[in-house]
Amino acid sequence: MIRPFVFITLLALAACNYPSAEYRGSPVTRVSVQGSTFDVRVNGRRAEAIRINPEYAPRFGPIRERAAVAMAAVTGCKVASVTGDQAQAFGRLDCGKGAAPRRVRPLALDCVPVRGTGIREIAQVRIDLDCDPA
Repeated sequence: MIRPFVFITLLALAACNYPSAEYRGSPVTRVSVQGSTFDVRVNGRRAEAIRINPEYAPRFGPIRERAAVAMAAVTGCKVASVTGDQAQAFGRLDCGKGAAPRRVRPLALDCVPVRGTGIREIAQVRIDLDCDPA
Protein backbone atom coordinates (compact mmCIF):
# COMPACT_ATOMS: atom_id res chain seq x y z
CA MET A 1 0.00 0.00 0.00
CA ILE A 2 2.89 2.37 0.70
CA ARG A 3 4.45 2.00 -2.76
CA PRO A 4 1.51 3.50 -4.69
CA PHE A 5 1.39 6.39 -2.21
CA VAL A 6 5.12 7.09 -2.65
CA PHE A 7 4.82 6.87 -6.44
CA ILE A 8 1.85 9.27 -6.56
CA THR A 9 3.62 11.70 -4.21
CA LEU A 10 6.78 11.69 -6.33
CA LEU A 11 4.73 12.12 -9.49
CA ALA A 12 2.91 15.11 -7.99
CA LEU A 13 6.18 16.71 -6.88
CA ALA A 14 7.70 16.24 -10.32
CA ALA A 15 4.84 18.25 -11.84
CA CYS A 16 5.31 21.26 -9.55
CA ASN A 17 7.36 23.20 -12.11
CA TYR A 18 5.41 22.05 -15.15
CA PRO A 19 3.89 24.84 -17.30
CA SER A 20 0.17 25.05 -17.96
CA ALA A 21 -1.12 23.82 -21.33
CA GLU A 22 -0.99 27.13 -23.20
CA TYR A 23 2.68 27.68 -22.25
CA ARG A 24 4.03 24.22 -23.12
CA GLY A 25 6.83 24.50 -25.62
CA SER A 26 7.49 28.16 -24.75
CA PRO A 27 11.09 28.88 -23.83
CA VAL A 28 11.68 29.44 -20.13
CA THR A 29 13.72 32.22 -18.53
CA ARG A 30 14.76 31.93 -14.88
CA VAL A 31 14.60 35.23 -12.96
CA SER A 32 15.26 36.01 -9.27
CA VAL A 33 13.51 38.99 -7.65
CA GLN A 34 14.01 39.87 -3.96
CA GLY A 35 14.64 36.27 -2.90
CA SER A 36 11.96 34.65 -5.06
CA THR A 37 13.04 32.68 -8.13
CA PHE A 38 10.63 32.28 -11.04
CA ASP A 39 10.55 30.35 -14.31
CA VAL A 40 8.87 32.80 -16.71
CA ARG A 41 7.21 31.73 -19.97
CA VAL A 42 5.55 34.07 -22.48
CA ASN A 43 2.72 33.41 -24.94
CA GLY A 44 1.75 36.52 -26.91
CA ARG A 45 0.43 39.15 -24.49
CA ARG A 46 0.29 36.76 -21.53
CA ALA A 47 3.01 35.47 -19.25
CA GLU A 48 3.29 32.76 -16.64
CA ALA A 49 5.67 32.89 -13.66
CA ILE A 50 6.17 29.71 -11.63
CA ARG A 51 7.95 30.22 -8.29
CA ILE A 52 10.51 27.44 -7.96
CA ASN A 53 12.21 28.18 -4.65
CA PRO A 54 10.90 27.22 -1.21
CA GLU A 55 9.66 30.02 1.04
CA TYR A 56 8.09 29.73 4.47
CA ALA A 57 4.38 30.70 4.45
CA PRO A 58 4.43 33.03 1.43
CA ARG A 59 1.48 35.37 0.91
CA PHE A 60 0.32 36.12 -2.62
CA GLY A 61 0.52 39.92 -2.19
CA PRO A 62 4.34 40.15 -2.09
CA ILE A 63 4.73 37.19 -4.46
CA ARG A 64 2.39 38.87 -6.98
CA GLU A 65 4.57 42.00 -7.05
CA ARG A 66 7.76 39.96 -7.49
CA ALA A 67 6.17 37.85 -10.24
CA ALA A 68 5.11 41.05 -12.06
CA VAL A 69 8.68 42.39 -11.87
CA ALA A 70 10.01 39.07 -13.22
CA MET A 71 7.51 39.06 -16.12
CA ALA A 72 8.32 42.69 -16.97
CA ALA A 73 12.06 41.94 -16.91
CA VAL A 74 11.66 39.04 -19.34
CA THR A 75 9.23 40.70 -21.77
CA GLY A 76 10.10 44.38 -21.59
CA CYS A 77 6.36 45.15 -21.30
CA LYS A 78 4.29 46.57 -18.45
CA VAL A 79 2.28 43.99 -16.54
CA ALA A 80 -1.38 45.10 -16.48
CA SER A 81 -2.65 42.47 -14.04
CA VAL A 82 -1.48 39.37 -12.18
CA THR A 83 -3.69 36.50 -11.03
CA GLY A 84 -2.91 33.09 -9.57
CA ASP A 85 -1.48 31.92 -6.29
CA GLN A 86 1.80 31.73 -4.38
CA ALA A 87 3.25 29.08 -6.72
CA GLN A 88 1.94 30.01 -10.16
CA ALA A 89 1.09 33.52 -11.37
CA PHE A 90 -0.38 34.61 -14.70
CA GLY A 91 0.14 38.11 -16.04
CA ARG A 92 -1.58 40.15 -18.75
CA LEU A 93 1.01 42.22 -20.61
CA ASP A 94 0.59 45.79 -21.83
CA CYS A 95 3.14 46.27 -24.60
CA GLY A 96 1.57 49.46 -25.96
CA LYS A 97 0.50 49.56 -29.58
CA GLY A 98 1.67 46.88 -31.93
CA ALA A 99 2.55 43.28 -31.44
CA ALA A 100 4.17 41.85 -28.37
CA PRO A 101 7.97 41.80 -28.66
CA ARG A 102 9.52 38.60 -29.90
CA ARG A 103 11.61 36.88 -27.30
CA VAL A 104 15.11 35.73 -28.02
CA ARG A 105 15.63 32.12 -27.05
CA PRO A 106 17.88 31.69 -24.04
CA LEU A 107 21.55 31.22 -24.82
CA ALA A 108 22.67 27.60 -24.56
CA LEU A 109 25.60 27.27 -22.17
CA ASP A 110 28.09 24.51 -21.48
CA CYS A 111 28.95 24.68 -17.76
CA VAL A 112 31.33 22.83 -15.46
CA PRO A 113 31.60 23.21 -11.67
CA VAL A 114 34.59 25.14 -10.31
CA ARG A 115 36.60 22.89 -8.01
CA GLY A 116 36.56 23.84 -4.33
CA THR A 117 33.54 26.17 -4.46
CA GLY A 118 30.97 23.85 -2.87
CA ILE A 119 29.07 25.39 0.05
CA ARG A 120 26.91 22.98 2.04
CA GLU A 121 23.46 24.22 2.98
CA ILE A 122 20.36 22.52 4.30
CA ALA A 123 19.54 19.69 1.86
CA GLN A 124 21.62 21.21 -0.95
CA VAL A 125 25.09 22.24 -2.07
CA ARG A 126 25.80 25.52 -3.85
CA ILE A 127 28.68 25.67 -6.33
CA ASP A 128 30.17 28.18 -8.76
CA LEU A 129 29.97 27.31 -12.44
CA ASP A 130 32.32 28.18 -15.28
CA CYS A 131 30.18 28.53 -18.42
CA ASP A 132 30.94 28.98 -22.11
CA PRO A 133 28.47 29.33 -25.01
CA ALA A 134 27.65 25.87 -26.37
